[in-house]
Amino acid sequence: MFADISKAQDREADIHNLITDIAGIGVGNADDRRLASGVTTIVFDRPVIASGLSLGGAPGSRDLLLLDPGRTVQTVDAFVLAGGSAFGLDAAGGVQSGLRADGRGLALGPARIPIVPGAILMDLLNGGDKDWGLHAPYRDLGYEAYRAARPGAFALGTVGAGTGATTVNLKGGLGSASSETAAGFRVGALVAVNAMGSVTVGDSPHFWASALEDAAEFGGLGLPRPVSRDALSLAIKGGTTTATTIGVIATDATLTKQQAYRLSIMAHDGFARAIHPAHLPFDGDTVLSAATGEKPSPDDLAFAEICLEAMRTMARAIARGVYEAETLPQRGALPSWKDRFAKGQSISQSDGNL
Repeated sequence: MFADISKAQDREADIHNLITDIAGIGVGNADDRRLASGVTTIVFDRPVIASGLSLGGAPGSRDLLLLDPGRTVQTVDAFVLAGGSAFGLDAAGGVQSGLRADGRGLALGPARIPIVPGAILMDLLNGGDKDWGLHAPYRDLGYEAYRAARPGAFALGTVGAGTGATTVNLKGGLGSASSETAAGFRVGALVAVNAMGSVTVGDSPHFWASALEDAAEFGGLGLPRPVSRDALSLAIKGGTTTATTIGVIATDATLTKQQAYRLSIMAHDGFARAIHPAHLPFDGDTVLSAATGEKPSPDDLAFAEICLEAMRTMARAIARGVYEAETLPQRGALPSWKDRFAKGQSISQSDGNL
């Protein structure tokens, strides 16, 4: 009995409320504050079943079509999330280089081809120095992020692909969360929050995802009372578009590619619960999904629970990405949530009633 208690305590100590709570997943970040951009890699210990879906009107991605359930390739070696708009697609090449050097990839005769789908967000107009010369730095950042990938704890907020991310009124960032279903399957989300709209209710500190929060992982403020009609009106980034939220949802269950595709759909529901509004014609909101297969196939009810947690965990990760962000040093940079709402003041439940 005492051995069982000790094992349970060890497992609890390994839980960080991050996507890396799922065994076999490592995360690495590389970024440049002067550039005000970066790259995040999600590396799997072995090839995993994967899918994905973009619901934004202006997506940027690599190998997203390969992830369609009707396509032949079933598994991937890694995912990449990157800033830099279309230039950031180079990041996947850097991750491929690292995987190939490590002997990873789909074997076709003597050749090995690492499968590395990715998605990018637009952060070219955030005040960072984008005068990088002939070649964009994202391939090198991708390789650096791959080499940095580890299981366990990693930083959130203004790091990796979240470095240059923004929302309509606050600094965006890299967020992550995890949960466990009643049947014992673990679900984890990782997201770079660069939303066209808002993650907080109107001009208040309260997060749209508050009803789904665990403990006080993003402040514990709940929703404002009441939520006025003004808070529900359209407030999005104006002028030139600098948007797109990109994320990864994963589980340790054994899923088919079709089920993994459903997982990405449910994670998009998390976008809709946490961002007001999501999936606009001008953003490229995208979710990549993976099933590591460490645990057996779920029955119908257990899979429905995994889908529910995909929604909830992604929404929580989005709120955490903004909550943990730091203001960039560039002139005119949007304030972080903590700089605007938490420094030198207490926030009551009534604050932000609109």
